[in-house]
Amino acid sequence: MTATQEGRVALITGAARGQGRAHAVRLAREGIDIIGLDICEDIASFDYSCGTWAELEETAALVEKEGRTMVIGKADVRDGEAVKQVVDEGVARLGRLDIVIANAGMIRYGATENPVQEWQDTLDVILTGAFNTVQATIERLVDGGNGGSIVLVSSSAGLKGTGTDAPAAQAYTAAKRGLVGYMQVLAQQYAAHMIRVNTIHPTGVVSGMTTNAAMQKMAADPNTNIAAMQNLLPVAILQPEDIANAVAYLVSDEAKFITGTQWALDAGFSIR
Repeated sequence: MTATQEGRVALITGAARGQGRAHAVRLAREGIDIIGLDICEDIASFDYSCGTWAELEETAALVEKEGRTMVIGKADVRDGEAVKQVVDEGVARLGRLDIVIANAGMIRYGATENPVQEWQDTLDVILTGAFNTVQATIERLVDGGNGGSIVLVSSSAGLKGTGTDAPAAQAYTAAKRGLVGYMQVLAQQYAAHMIRVNTIHPTGVVSGMTTNAAMQKMAADPNTNIAAMQNLLPVAILQPEDIANAVAYLVSDEAKFITGTQWALDAGFSIR
């Protein structure tokens, strides 16, 4: 356990499963208490299920096995007031906030049904959701006077676009790239407070977003360019713990000079 992390508190969005859960468990192992939220209901324009309350409770149980506390709440990141309510409740119970991981994200895989809605919902979950998360937390970090770390979870798609006519996939790339610009603004704005801001860019990671029937159907479609989705290293897909291990370093004092960066955790995908 890193001594400097003991007693700190992290907020994680999309914490019910996948990368969000892995971040919660990994940071708890470092002595960090967690505030975790998830939507806990489905979004009509997407074609696979979102994280559930039961999964969020399971994440909390895994954090508790690590000897830490997790405050959980139901909130759609598109709803800034709902996010703020969970943050406020968590800080009231845990006493502080040091780390923010804006992890929530979605994409539609199937055939387009409502292009404008699919575009807008994707942007709102990924990009506006990150904005709402920062809005709900930044004053806590500044007023805490202890510095802090914000990680915006982008994607390999935020570094390298892949051709597609699907509005949701186009919006996914636009939103993930948009997180980079937003990160750079935040990194400059809050550097004087020793608040570090970075984006991470994973390739495919095992999660509810990648292991579902909609994804499998898309991958089986002969019109899907699977070659364009492959990594440079002979690794088909990463585990969420692979990303969580890297993020645990990024939010630690060992990385206290790292800010304003785009960290490719992508098995070489972005240079393939």
